Amino acid sequence: MNQRDAEKILSAVLADARRAGADAADAVLYHAVSHGVSWRMGKLEDVERSEGLDLGVRLLFGQRQASVSTTDVSKASLGALVERCASMAKAAPEDPYVGLAPKERLAKAPFADLDLGDYAEPGTEALKDRARQCEEAALAVKGIVNSSGAGANYGEGRKWFATSHGFFGESGGSHHSVSVSVVAEDAGGMETDYDYDSKTHYADMRAPEAIGRRAGERTVARLSPRRVKSQTAPVIFDNRVSNSLLSHLSGAANGAAVARGVSFLKNKLGERIFPAGMDVVDDPFIKRGHGSRPFDGEGVAAKAFNLIDDGVLTQWLLNSAQARQLKLETNGRATRGAAGGPGSGSTNLYLKAGPKTPAQLLADIGTGLLVADMFGPQVNSNNGDYSVGCSGFWVEKGERQYPVNEITIAGNLLDMYNSLVAANDLEFRGATNAPSLFVGAMTVAGD
Repeated sequence: MNQRDAEKILSAVLADARRAGADAADAVLYHAVSHGVSWRMGKLEDVERSEGLDLGVRLLFGQRQASVSTTDVSKASLGALVERCASMAKAAPEDPYVGLAPKERLAKAPFADLDLGDYAEPGTEALKDRARQCEEAALAVKGIVNSSGAGANYGEGRKWFATSHGFFGESGGSHHSVSVSVVAEDAGGMETDYDYDSKTHYADMRAPEAIGRRAGERTVARLSPRRVKSQTAPVIFDNRVSNSLLSHLSGAANGAAVARGVSFLKNKLGERIFPAGMDVVDDPFIKRGHGSRPFDGEGVAAKAFNLIDDGVLTQWLLNSAQARQLKLETNGRATRGAAGGPGSGSTNLYLKAGPKTPAQLLADIGTGLLVADMFGPQVNSNNGDYSVGCSGFWVEKGERQYPVNEITIAGNLLDMYNSLVAANDLEFRGATNAPSLFVGAMTVAGD
C-alpha cells in the first residue's frame, strides 16, 4: 500500500460519509507486516509472516457517533460499510463531548521526519541466524542447562489518517527485536530468566550474542534463591522493571480515567507528587523513538511536555473529547486504532536519570530488596494501593548478598512516588522507560 492508494481509499470513504448525511467523519487505514522465527535448542521451531490491511471509519451525526472497521477496502464494500456505520450512528445515544479535533489544532505538512524505521525486513535466514546466535551465547554460559527458546522478529506499519475537515497525514515505522529465555540448574533447583532488545533500526540493536550472554548470566545469578522474613524494607526497582511504575502513572493520568473519576490522581493536578527536582517527560518527537509520531490519533499537532515537572503533576493525557468533558484543551495525546473511536495515552514517556549510579543506590539502601523481575501487579485505580509478586536479590551493607524469590511487595503508589530516587542508568527499550529507582519503605511479604 502506498500513499496515493491510501489517500484514494480514505477520500472515497469520506465522500460516502458526506452522501450519507454525516456532519463529520474521519477514517484511518493501517498496513502492517510481521515476520518472526522461534528457535529452541539449536533447532528452528516456527516461522511466521503476516501482512494485513485494516480500515476504521467514524461517522458523526450531531452529538451521535459510531465506528466500524473492515479488512475489505474494495469500492463496493466501502459504500456498504459507510451505510452500516451511518445507521449505527443515528441509533446511538447522544454524547455532548463527541466531535473531531478543533481544526486550528491540526498538524500541518510537512511533518517532522522522526526516522522511525529502517524498513529493512530481514529474510527468514537472517532471522534464524539472529535467534540461533542469541541462544548459543546463552547456552554457553556455565550453569545453563536448557532453553525456553529464542526469537527474532521484524515488524513494520504505516498509518494514513484523514478527516472531513481536510486533514490527511501519514505516519509509521518499523522495529526489530531479539529475545531469549533460558534455564539454569544447581543443587538447589532450577531457575529461569531472559533478556531482549527492541529498536526501530537494527543498527541500534545490541548484538544477538550480547543479549544471549546477559540472559544466561542473569539466570545463573538467580540460582539457589532464599526466602526472606516478612518485614518493612526499602526497595530498589532495577531498570528492567522500573518502567512499570511509570505505566501506572500514565494510566492514572489518562483523561478517560480522570473523566470517569476512577483515578487516584484525579484531585492531584498541580500538586507535587514526586520529589522536587524530578521530571517525567512525554515527548512524541524523539528520533527513532518507539512511541514517536508526527501527529496524534486525531491529527492534532502535539508538543513535548513534562507530565511531572519538578515533582509536580502538570496535566492529563487528553484527546479532544476528554478535554471537552474536563473543560480543558487537548494536548495531542489521542490514540486511534482501526476499531472504535479515539482513546488517549502517552508517547515516549520517561523519567529523567538522576546523578547516582546503581551501586550508590545499593549503598543508600543498606539492607533491603533489589527487584529484578515481577509478575501479576495489582493496583487499586481509586486509591493507588499497589502489590506485585517479585524476585530479585537481598541487599545487606549496600551489596547484593543472595537471590530471593516468592516475595510480594506492597505499598501505595502516591507514597512510592513521593520517595523516589533515580539512578543514572536510563535505557530506552520501548515507549516507557525509567532508570533504576529507589522507592523507600515497602511491605515485603515472604515467610
